[in-house]
Amino acid sequence: MVIRVVVADDQELVRSGFALILDLADGIEVVAEVGDGADAVAAVRAHRADVALLDIRMPGTDGIAACRAITEAGDCRCVMLTTFDSDAYVYDALHAGAAGFLLKDVRRDDLVHAVRVAATGDALLAPTVARRLIAEYVSRPAPGPPAARLDVLTARERETLLHLAHGLSNAEIADRLTVSEHTVKTHVGHVLAKLGLRDRIQAVICAYETGLVTPSP
Repeated sequence: MVIRVVVADDQELVRSGFALILDLADGIEVVAEVGDGADAVAAVRAHRADVALLDIRMPGTDGIAACRAITEAGDCRCVMLTTFDSDAYVYDALHAGAAGFLLKDVRRDDLVHAVRVAATGDALLAPTVARRLIAEYVSRPAPGPPAARLDVLTARERETLLHLAHGLSNAEIADRLTVSEHTVKTHVGHVLAKLGLRDRIQAVICAYETGLVTPSP
């Protein structure tokens, strides 16, 4: 199956460069290159794109608003482009449904990999990007025990959520819990279903918001 991608960035050289890299990759087709969020939303709808690569900062409709509109309208996954140090909108992007983040100086192979991961429905939780962003921008919860929202989870599911919040992969969680990766996938699925979450990134947000995990000072 070919992964259909929309690339949205107001800098022509940036979006053309990303589009060229992705078009050269097997199984990926860039169906549109656009310069603002409104055009990205329209292009995703017109081409039934699987993944939208969105710059957070764009004139007119920005990447966050575009991400929210895209995720609410269908199954297209949104990956945000950020300069990391200067973007103060990560929390909003996560709540808008972003599946992950890429730095604008991302390596060629990592860009291709990120698009393929997003297309499978998974989230991008690379420790060097997403976990640090989440730790910096998610609001600090009030002191006290984890919120009652987590009471629907079993002890093992809560432990799984804790490991997700620390950025561990399924294989790493399986090693920590001394179970199979299949069992971990089952636990993750139960966590998402019980808490009404879309993906692993939303699970991480939930872990911070409920006080199960607190960002490092």
